Amino acid sequence: MSLQVEKLEKGMAKLTIEVPAEEFTKAIEVAYNKNKKKISVPGFRAGKVPRAMIEKMYGKGIFVEDAANEIIPDAYEKAFKECEEEITSTPKIEVVQAEEGKPFIFTAEVALKPEVTLGTYKGVEVEKPVVEVSEEDINAEIEKERKNCARTITVEDRPVKDGDIVNINFEGFVDGEAFEGGKGEDFPLTIGSHSFIDNFEEQLIGKNIDDEVEVNVTFPENYHEESLKGKPALFKVKINKIQENELPELDDEFASEVSSYDTFEEYKKSVEEHLKEQKENEAKTRKEDAVIEAIIKDAKMEIPDAMMETEQRSIINDFSQRLKMQGMNIEQYYTYTGLNEEKMMEQVKEQADRRIKTRLVCEAIVNAEKIEVSEEELDAELKKLADQYGLEVDKVKNEFMDAERISEFKKDIAIQKAITFVTENAKEK
Repeated sequence: MSLQVEKLEKGMAKLTIEVPAEEFTKAIEVAYNKNKKKISVPGFRAGKVPRAMIEKMYGKGIFVEDAANEIIPDAYEKAFKECEEEITSTPKIEVVQAEEGKPFIFTAEVALKPEVTLGTYKGVEVEKPVVEVSEEDINAEIEKERKNCARTITVEDRPVKDGDIVNINFEGFVDGEAFEGGKGEDFPLTIGSHSFIDNFEEQLIGKNIDDEVEVNVTFPENYHEESLKGKPALFKVKINKIQENELPELDDEFASEVSSYDTFEEYKKSVEEHLKEQKENEAKTRKEDAVIEAIIKDAKMEIPDAMMETEQRSIINDFSQRLKMQGMNIEQYYTYTGLNEEKMMEQVKEQADRRIKTRLVCEAIVNAEKIEVSEEELDAELKKLADQYGLEVDKVKNEFMDAERISEFKKDIAIQKAITFVTENAKEK
């Protein structure tokens, strides 16, 4: 395989990759063997039709596209590793020559890592982060735990109030007609949760068990179901049951149930310490973000469009994977939110821009300060990773980390060291 690199405008480059003719011939044979069972010719059993006969009937190029798809990924990966320039985008592939007996030639248009000219990065001035834990903060944290320990009891001697859990039957109508998906029975609804359309839950307050209530609402203009957008609707609702959460007393017994402390005062003190640590970590992160933001503003770099697009798609792909873990796919998300791929790309553009520029300036600082990662630092970070997944360090090293991954891991550590360096050297005002 041979590689030629031609630099283009705006941080782009064209890689011309040439694969020897004999390798392309092998790829065509692989494509033939993969597809021959799908092709039927009278007088031959499935999978037994000679390649020459298929090519005579359907043309010499019948297996060329599959052969190209077979050969391009491996050839591009080799070119990627061989290229002395640092590639920062997915390639735009174009086949130049695909003919048996001749070298297979294709081009890959890619973005290259932009050059970064650092401005001031040592002694950057940022606002001093304030860390305060108020009595209100402590009480709010305790109240959250208190609510987690609440027990649900049935109420029969009063009407619905805010915060209650009501069990309801309901059916919705638009223009006097019931609509699909607008009916439910024995549905638990927490009043004030805003899980139903605006003003629905409020209209149940003050009603009693067995009351039949007519609830009038208007679907929002951005509602996911097109036929209901902006439409007024009437819901007929029957209240089956009213429940409320009974909160425990804030005493020593409560403290011993939710913590390892025997007294409420000890527990409260531990909550304060936890909140302080949490706020200190948040303040540290805010300071780091402010320092990096200032460094980015004073640096010069030009981000290629293809690099930006690749980062945008990476963010969306990560988000899509998280959705799958929650039992939803990206298309469903688009339907519910009224977004589409184009709008989503625009929505994540600012985040992509920040991520790219953060990494670029940090890498530039690593080079400027000659920051290195020792084996001891690498082992310490690998230990943290191993502990996170409950594995032995050697297992992580030997089974999950090849040389390329170790190298990337060390780069990440170096970048974090660069962030720590500039943050420690920042001036607070």
